Amino acid sequence: MLVRLAKTPHHRPTKVRVHSSVGHAVVLWGGDPEEAEGRQNVEWSVDEDIRWGHNTQPAAIAKPGFWQHGDQVVLRGRVHFTEDGAAVLEMGDSQILFDLAAPPPESIDGAWVEISTEADKITLWPYRL
Repeated sequence: MLVRLAKTPHHRPTKVRVHSSVGHAVVLWGGDPEEAEGRQNVEWSVDEDIRWGHNTQPAAIAKPGFWQHGDQVVLRGRVHFTEDGAAVLEMGDSQILFDLAAPPPESIDGAWVEISTEADKITLWPYRL
């Protein structure tokens, strides 16, 4: 996903304010702190399992997005389940891999969902094309 980054001052580990066509939030930066500015292609990493009915629910609208809600970030996209028991969230032109805490209802495969997680559990990594 192509985003615009702005490093937030005085944070260890490095945090960035990320802006894209589908949203904005402050999350961790996993790359070189000197590269945490400007336009970048990034890969998302979320250290949180999908827990249907707890941190994951049906989305009210069918449109990819992400936004800050206090110390949480909400990720909205289409979820698909893999044969090996994981899930992939399609959010804009990014795909984010998640583990499942428990088997979700089969009816949500391919559905639009919102996943809420602590901002400090999301890391952006530079992606070299």
